[in-house]
Parts: sequence; structure tokens; C-alpha cells
Amino acid sequence: MDFGNSFALIAPEILLSVSGLALLLATAWLGDRASRGISIVAAIVLGAAFFLVLPGVLAGAAGVDTLAFGDQFRADAFAGFAKLLIYAASIATLIVAPAFFGRLNAMRAEFPVLVLFSALGMGVMVSASDLLTLYIGLELQSLSAYVLASFLRDDGRSAEAGLKYFVLGALASGILLFGMSLTYGFTGSTNFDAIRLALSSDLSTGALFGLIFVLAGLAFKISAVPFHMWTPDVYEGAPTPVTAFFASAPKVAAIALTARVALDAFGGQLDAWRQIVVFTALASIVVGALGAIGQENVKRLLAYSSINNVGFILIGLAAGTVQGAGAMLAYLVVYVAMTIGSFVAVLMMRDEHGVPVERIADLSGLSSTRPVLAWCLLALMFSLAGIPPFLGFWAKLVVFQAAVEADLLALAVLGIAASVIGAFYYIKIVKVMFFDEPAGVITGRSGTAHWALLAISAVVISPLGYLATGWLNAIADLAAASLFVV
Repeated sequence: MDFGNSFALIAPEILLSVSGLALLLATAWLGDRASRGISIVAAIVLGAAFFLVLPGVLAGAAGVDTLAFGDQFRADAFAGFAKLLIYAASIATLIVAPAFFGRLNAMRAEFPVLVLFSALGMGVMVSASDLLTLYIGLELQSLSAYVLASFLRDDGRSAEAGLKYFVLGALASGILLFGMSLTYGFTGSTNFDAIRLALSSDLSTGALFGLIFVLAGLAFKISAVPFHMWTPDVYEGAPTPVTAFFASAPKVAAIALTARVALDAFGGQLDAWRQIVVFTALASIVVGALGAIGQENVKRLLAYSSINNVGFILIGLAAGTVQGAGAMLAYLVVYVAMTIGSFVAVLMMRDEHGVPVERIADLSGLSSTRPVLAWCLLALMFSLAGIPPFLGFWAKLVVFQAAVEADLLALAVLGIAASVIGAFYYIKIVKVMFFDEPAGVITGRSGTAHWALLAISAVVISPLGYLATGWLNAIADLAAASLFVV
């Protein structure tokens, strides 16, 4: 084993680990008065990790040269692509968090450290090529997330969100561990390549149950139906910057991990797991769309929207091809932009006293009182609904094309039909903002950082975003191809 090469491959993780520990010491010594400075340093560290990963993604890193520590860790282009999105979403969270917590006098220096360690865990997750590495990364991310969900200690909703997330997360971890133990018992290994080789010819009943339990545990992490029940409550109760973080970075990590497990470890049994993924995809699209219709809270609506979008992403995974995996990665880029933009808009919804406003009814007539915010929200809602010419339409188009190319025409047709349901509640928000009488509730002003992030998100999902689709497709396909290199 070449330790020098292995340490070079995990350079981003080393940077995050050392920086996280150093910032933890700074937190202990300097206290909460240094929270803003620690947030800035954490964002810079994440930016440095971003640029450490970028060359490997552009080069399409794949094969044995990407293996570290005896094939426990794989720093290929697929993992790198996911890490770029994880780091970008984490930086966005650190940018918007200080203003939110500062108003409540609740900004703690531990917040950026938790985000940093969570990003570290997510990086290990997407690079895992062994069940043990997978679990270490998953738990490192989850332990940080449980604390982040309940970060507002004096807020009952935040405490409830953290408790629900912890209890249901522990249940999901138990299910995942049981599936991993079954997989190990019937294949004789925890390494993904060895598992694929052991299952290449025959799938025993025990191994099938192992596959099912592993996918069930991962389905919780991506909040896919029928393991979605925690999502609306946690998204509503957690502090809004934390909700934005949950809906973006951990979602990307969990989806990328699910894809790696399905296409790598269980790649030889495509027909076995495809049935599970197809059901989960369609159920998530329908439940996410129907569940959002009756919501009165914007954060709960966006929670169901997240479930709905996971369904579309899983259509790309169900294809089981390089094109399908590439479409899934391209969709994730657009999804992160739409999610960050939507939650930044929610953070900007405040009354004259700076108190957050979350009721959809309070958006009434927003186009008259805050026209720029209203038009940005319109673009985001139309993009989430997949209405052209916004980039969300292209994201859905590429996953449907991948399904059709994989002879899953029925899945594509059902997905298109179900997407019409979801358009209702997005258009409902637009109707409230532009056609209802002004409520005059959202009058608070927002900072430059919020406007900058909202503007970037709006430009990315606007028709201007199509100028980058050719380049994005090429990079996504290159990253996806690295996942299929044996």
C-alpha cells in the first residue's frame, strides 16, 4: 500500500479534518465572539477543498489511480463532482447563517465547525468503496446534523426537529447496519468490488434482503418515499439556514452514495434493485406533489418539493447507465441552485421587525411591495416546476431522456404525467404573489450577501443557464463514466 499516494488522494479530507480541529480549539479559547471570523475561515477552507477536488473532476479521474488505503476510499471524478456541490452548498450556508442567528443572539462559534465536520463526513460518504468507510462517513455527517437541527436551544420547534431527526436517523442507521451485515454474510466481503463479483452470477435470498435493507437505510437519508416522514417536520422546525443546508449538501451526498452502492456494489444485479428504485422514484414524485398541495408553511412546502425532486433524480439512477448517472449529476447541479435560491428567498421573508415570515398567505401581493424578490421567487418556482424556459425543465428532460434510452419508456411517461401535479403548488405561490391583494407583512430589508446568493441562483436557473448545459453535460458524463470503470 502506497501511503504517500493515499494521503495525496485524501488531501481535501485532511484539510477539512485539520482545519475543523484547529477551529474547534479556537472556539474553545475565543468563545462566541469569534463566531463570524470562524465562519469566514471555515468558508475559506471549504473553498480551498473545492479547488483541490476540481482538477480531478475536469480530468475525469478514474481507475486504480484513484484508490486509497487498500480500496477503502475512491477519489474518482464521480466523488469529486459530488464534493464540489457539497462544498458550494456548505459555503452558501455559512454565508447566510450569521445574519439569521445574529438577530436571535444565538450565533455560536460551534456552528461553522459542525458544518465543516458534516462536509467532511459527506466527502467520505461519496468516496466510500467499502461498507465500513460508508458507515463512518454517514455517521460523521449525521452526528453533526443532529446537533445542527436542534441548534436553537430555546426554540421548541428546533428541539423537536433535532429529536425527531435523531430518533428516526438512529432507526435508519440500524436498518442500514442490518443490511450491511447480511450483505457481508452472504458475499464474504465489505468491499464494493468484491460484493459485485460475488453477486455477479447469482443473488441468494439472504443477499437480496441485504440489498433491500441497505437501500432502505439509504432511502431515509435522501428522504425518499416511504422513508420521507421526517422531512416536513425537520425542515419546518430546524433553523432556516440549517434547513437550506439539509436540503442541499447532505441530499447530494446521500444520492451520490446511493448511486455508488447501487451501480458499484450491486451493479451486477441491476434488475433486482431497479424495481425498488422505480417504485421509490414514482412514489416520491406523487407523494411529494400531493403532500405539498395543502401546505400553508413555505418550509414544509419546500420539504415536499425536495421529496418530489428526489423522485426525478432517482429516474436517472433507475436507468442504470452512464447516461442515466450523468443526467442524475446534472440534475443535482440545477437542484442545488434552485434549493439554495429558494431558501435564501425564505430567509429574506421578514416583517418590519426582522421576524421571519413563513406562511404562504403572507406572500400575498409581494410583487407590489417587494417586486425584485417576487420575480426571483417566480423564476425559482417555475424552474422547480420544470416549466420552460427555466433550467429546471432541462434537468427533468435529461433524466427522462436517459430513462427512454434505457428502455424505461413507461417510467418516463409516468414521471412526466406526475410532474404536472407538482406544477400546481408552485404556480399557487406565483398566483398568491402576483394576483392577491398585498398583505403588507414582508417589509424587512435584506443584506447584500442574501441578494448576491439569490441573484446567482436566479441567473443559473434562468434561460442564461442553458449556455452552460453543453459544458455541464460533458463534465457530468465524464464524472459518471468514472463510476463504471472496473
